[in-house]
Amino acid sequence: MDGVLIDNTRYQAKAFQLLFRELGLQTNALNLLKRLNGMPATNILKTVYRNPVPEKELKTYADRREFLYRVLYWNKRQEVAGLSNFLQAARAAGFKIALGTGSAPETIGYIIDHLNLRRFFDVVVGKADVDRGKPHADTFSEAAKQLGIPPDRCVVFEDAVLGEQAAYKAKMRCICLSTSISSSKFQTPMHVMKDFTQLTPARVLELLEQNPYTPKPGKHISERDYAKL
Repeated sequence: MDGVLIDNTRYQAKAFQLLFRELGLQTNALNLLKRLNGMPATNILKTVYRNPVPEKELKTYADRREFLYRVLYWNKRQEVAGLSNFLQAARAAGFKIALGTGSAPETIGYIIDHLNLRRFFDVVVGKADVDRGKPHADTFSEAAKQLGIPPDRCVVFEDAVLGEQAAYKAKMRCICLSTSISSSKFQTPMHVMKDFTQLTPARVLELLEQNPYTPKPGKHISERDYAKL
């Protein structure tokens, strides 16, 4: 959802930065999100502290960050260019569409119901539906299961390095958006784009045929400690 349906990373980073200021932490939130975007907020917070912090405390901080984010983003909510037209065309072409996100139900509604996007999705899988968030495969695997589509016929749209890794762990190919990071940061997506204005369902099928094999997750990313949270 974040960075794919909406271009909101700078607002997420600003909310984290305000939280860090309250907590007396010196971490650069934008740089942090460039590496860890897509992970649950509590796991992102775990990487900031040198010593373990109780889960209940992390949840309190994550809720505080969520409140700050919603205030900052309240009047800025808008879809990535071309999104509704692409989703409408994909449904007309017979595609099944799922939303897979690490967000909680109320956060999902804050975006997709406000923007009237829920009508495009056959399935919505969020934080409440899986045990482990990205970079683990659970979110995308559960979405494919609910759609009834085998992983090798699924395409994941991602804006984050760890989200791309989650796609490959789920045995799916990936199209990436450069809304949050530069295209050079991704591993091996089928295609990188800035928005949906130049993409069609027919082009997605072409990319699937041109890229018949799913890449293996990158060891340089998956072996890092934060990728195991």
